[in-house]
Amino acid sequence: MFFEYPRLLWLELLPLLLVFHYIYLEWRQRAPHLRVSSIVPWKKSGTTVFSVIRHLPFVFRTLALSMIILAIARPRSSGEIEKVESEGIDIMLAMDVSTSMLARDFTPDRLSAAKDIAIEFIAQRPYDRIGIVVFAGESFTQCPMTTDRATLINLMKEIQTDLIEDGTAIGNGLATAVARMKDSDAKSRVVILLTDGVNNSGEITPQMAAQIAMTYGVRVYTIGVGAKGLAPYPVMTPWGVDIQKIQVEIDEDLLKEIAQTTGGQYFRATDNTKLMEIYSEINKMETVRTTVDSFPVYKELFGRYALVALAALLLEFLLRVFVLRRLP
Repeated sequence: MFFEYPRLLWLELLPLLLVFHYIYLEWRQRAPHLRVSSIVPWKKSGTTVFSVIRHLPFVFRTLALSMIILAIARPRSSGEIEKVESEGIDIMLAMDVSTSMLARDFTPDRLSAAKDIAIEFIAQRPYDRIGIVVFAGESFTQCPMTTDRATLINLMKEIQTDLIEDGTAIGNGLATAVARMKDSDAKSRVVILLTDGVNNSGEITPQMAAQIAMTYGVRVYTIGVGAKGLAPYPVMTPWGVDIQKIQVEIDEDLLKEIAQTTGGQYFRATDNTKLMEIYSEINKMETVRTTVDSFPVYKELFGRYALVALAALLLEFLLRVFVLRRLP
């Protein structure tokens, strides 16, 4: 057993000082003297029960204080060892955030569905490093690769369509994702590229970005998002938001080429369920386990000390109320 905050144990001097102070007061407040002609009536009288019980409230209160100090010092045990097979996979999620991702052929729209399902995917891979790149007319890193799931999920939730200039720069998005993992020493490096459009901007062509990914051994899974045919899209009019039907245009040939060049695979998602199935399939495909890590599992022990403190305070209260009660 060890303490997370061992310096707090110096506070245990307080109960010790209280004990000395109590003893000092007892010595100062000795019973008054009385002169009597004979002490025969008191010779057989010994220490009464009350004379012992009257000290118990102080004992319980001091014990409670000592236990509370031990509890806040956070005692822990690391006797157990858990073995976990590490995935050894780095994953970058490259997500299209162009305004076309607001189309409502998904529930509630493409971008919200992509974010929610990506968050579920992140939660299912606790031992991998994952990062996020967003792209529209340009691209930037929303979150570098990390194992901090809370930060990763919070940054995923903050993604929206008006972050950068509108457009669809698939090459820039893929190149940025690859650049974030080119120096990685992971056994497997993967980019999951999600888009709903046709490449129409950016300085790097998708084909060039795919070649760069292949050079660095990065496998790219591409996902085309959008229903086939027409999709409902919110359009702002002088009378408010109007839902109009727009043609869904996805360059599937390009996405297939990127996936084939890098040894990945292309998927088409037409609704929430299909997108969830795609992430689930990728999750199953990327399960190459490489090493076994052992680390201690810490067990918190402060609870037992807190319970002792609570019991001591309760006993002190009961003694004062029912046994040592004083009449006014």
